[in-house]
Formats: sequence, C-alpha cells, structure tokens
Amino acid sequence: MEMKLSALCALTIVLFAFVDVKIVLALETEGNSAVRTLPKAGHCPRLLNVVPSRKGCVCDEDCPGIDKCCVFDCGAVCVPPAFSKPGVCPRRKWGSGMCAEFCSNDSDCPNYEKCCHNGCGHECIAPYTVKPGRCALPKGTPMCAEYCYHDGQCPEEQKCCRTTCGHACSEPCV
Repeated sequence: MEMKLSALCALTIVLFAFVDVKIVLALETEGNSAVRTLPKAGHCPRLLNVVPSRKGCVCDEDCPGIDKCCVFDCGAVCVPPAFSKPGVCPRRKWGSGMCAEFCSNDSDCPNYEKCCHNGCGHECIAPYTVKPGRCALPKGTPMCAEYCYHDGQCPEEQKCCRTTCGHACSEPCV
C-alpha cells in the first residue's frame, strides 16, 4: 500500500511540474508575437496545386507568413490559403457539365465568379445572392417544372422556392 501511495505522489508531482512548465512557457512567450490564438485567415484549398512551403506541420502557427497547415493525401503541409468570394453557386441544371477541373478554388476565378461544381467537374460561374426571407412549405400545386433555379431569376422580392415537384418564384414568408 505504501508503494502505491508513493508512486501516486511521485506521479502527482511530475504532473504538476509539467503543467507548471507549460504555464511558465506560455507566459514567457505571451509577449512575443510567436503566440497565436486564432487560426490564420482563409481556408485550406480543395486541391494541392502548389509546392508546399513546409512539410510536417501540426497547426497554422507552424507555417511561414500567411500559409496554413492543410492535410492532403501526402500528409500535413503548409500552403497559401484559399479565400471564398461572396455569393452562392447556382443549383445545377438537368444533366451534367463538362467533366474537367477548370478551377479548384474561388481565387482561381476572374472577377466575381466562383468555382462551382457543374455536375461532373468544377468551373468558374457567376454566383447569385440569396434574397432575404424563407420559402413556404410547398402546397399541393401540380407544377412539375423548373421555372427558376435561384432567387436572382425571380422578380423583386420573390424567391425561387420548391413546389411539389419543381421550383417556381413566390413571395417569401416573413
């Protein structure tokens, strides 16, 4: 019993010493700019299409400059961040687009266009803005057609809402 008690005491002392060292190190580096509390701006790109600036990172602060620590098939590496542009990718229309990757992130697209899934690959497409309000639950209207694909195709304040088997422009709920 005495051996268990002394082992427990030794373990407790080591644990407190480790915690104390961590606190002291954190306090010592707090005044230094090396301590980061927030992740860096942007997000990890969908595909690795640049040479990483560093391999084997654990978090963003391990990476130089604005690079972020991102995980790909090759492991965790430091790469420049991707940024999302405002707007929403339009819903895909019937059929699928070209099976090619014309972009991998919004930053690959010109002006205000976004990198959107086209049904098979990705391409730069003009986004639309979602209008305020929400759509009412579809009623028993037998409208089986796609009269709109997004809010931007509807007049004034109307939104593109689901029908029983399609989409049509209608007044939003408040």
